[in-house]
This record gives sequence, C-alpha cells and structure tokens, in this order.
Amino acid sequence: MIQTEKTSAPLANELARNAAQLRALDRAEFERPSRPVVITVSNQKGGVGKTTTTVNLAAGLALGGLRVVVIDIDPQGNASTALGIEHGVGTPSTYDVMVEGLPLAETLQECPDSPGLFVCPATIDLAGAEVELVDSVRREYLLSSAVADYLAQQPDVDIILIDCPPSLGLLTLNAFVAAEQVLIPIQAEYYALEGLSLLWSTIGRIQAHLNPKLSIRHILLTMVDGRTKLSAEVCQEVRSHFPEQVFEVEIPRTVRISEAPSYGQSVVAYDPRGTGAVAYRMAALELNKRLLQERGN
Repeated sequence: MIQTEKTSAPLANELARNAAQLRALDRAEFERPSRPVVITVSNQKGGVGKTTTTVNLAAGLALGGLRVVVIDIDPQGNASTALGIEHGVGTPSTYDVMVEGLPLAETLQECPDSPGLFVCPATIDLAGAEVELVDSVRREYLLSSAVADYLAQQPDVDIILIDCPPSLGLLTLNAFVAAEQVLIPIQAEYYALEGLSLLWSTIGRIQAHLNPKLSIRHILLTMVDGRTKLSAEVCQEVRSHFPEQVFEVEIPRTVRISEAPSYGQSVVAYDPRGTGAVAYRMAALELNKRLLQERGN
C-alpha cells in the first residue's frame, strides 16, 4: 500500500499541475505583436523535437487567435504531414517558391484542425533544390525575398515559423537569412549541447555577412523526463549556460506527442487536454509574451 502511494504521488502531482495550467490557459489572452515576426526553428542535431516544436507552437499560437504561417523547408515534409497538409508531387510548395519564383501566398494551405494556421508545404522536389540553386544569383536570399514580398501584401500575419532540415546547408541558410529570430529545441538528454557551438558560430557568421538582425532568442527544452535525474541535470545545465534564452516551460516526453503526427495532427489537436498539448500551449503563450515584451506592446 505504501509503495503504491509513493508510485502514484508523481502522477497525482502531474495531473494537478496539468489542471492548473489548463485553467491558466482558459484565462489567458494572446495579443498580436505590433508587426510580423519571422522565427526559424533549427537544430542540426536530429531527434530533438524540432518539427514537433514547430507544428505545436504554431497550433498553440493559432488557438490563441493569432494568424500563423509555417514554412516547411525540410525535404522530408514532416511538418506538412503533422499538420494534415497535402504535399504530394505537383503540390505548390517551398520548392516552387525558391526555384520557380512562385509567390508564397499561392502555396499556402490552411491547416484543417487549426483555423488561422497556414502552411507552405515541402515536397520531395525540395531534396534536389540545393543542387539546382548552386549557380543562382543571391541564392541565400531567395526565401527572404519571398517572405518580404508576402508580408508586404499580407501585413495581418502575426508570426511565421520556418521548419528546417537537420543540417546546415543552403536550405537552412535561406531560413536563417529570412528570419530575425532563431528558436532552438534542445532534447533533455546526454549530449544535449553537442553541436550547439557549431550552430551558434554559424549564426554568428550569418549575422556578420548576410543577416545582421538575426539572433538566437529562444531555447526550448524538449523530451523532458521528470522521472530521471539525468533529465533534471541537463535542464539545469542548459539553463545555466543560456539563462535569458531558455523558456520557463519544459516539454515533457509523452506518448501522445509521438503519436499525433501519424494521424496528421498536432498534439494540440490530437490530445488537447493532455500534458504534451498543455505544455506546448503554455510554451506558445510564453513565446507570445516574449515577443510582446521585445516590441514594447
């Protein structure tokens, strides 16, 4: 009996915390930033929850009433899949924007589960784009120009999130040049900071030569396992290194977060009252508050 009580205590605490966060979200009000912001979500280390973070932050922001655009620049198209967006061969996509010069607005599809969330999908054609673009003039600015043209025509957009491939090639470079902020998801496991110094120095070079307004503003801890000492130690280490950038909210490791993409849904739509969905909604609210503070709203 005593053992059962000990085992159930963490679960009871988690359920109570989840209920409190849901009440806070029900009372929360999202506010539109004074102007659109473009954020690239990147980490060249795979398996850290990069795409999961992109789609669920987008869904959380849209649920809060903001107008959000996701640009899928990863040839795998996982963000497109996770948001229930058609991205078969022939679908107007990021490839057409970057290679063919198609206006971004002509590629956008609204997410069926998230009104106010629009997606520029990635198709398999994007896999060969880096080779096709190697001789293009100002090839690093192709996405930036498309985004600027779109925002000039659609100033009511609040946030654009760009989902990158897990590499530092030309596609990711375009995403960095198009953005003003970078959000880095970091998995709360051993080697969490591995490769981060390379990403940091790459962004420093982009700031110096291609996009002086770019900065790393946000770090989100993902796949946090509250049962393990290692996870807590990693979170503490990351916070000690980057106290200003790290979100207060941490994203737990849950089965529902992993399941949701296979149903073509964000976890916010798939399991709206679950711990994973609540955590991402809280992270979206925190991101909204950060942006408002930066812009003096």
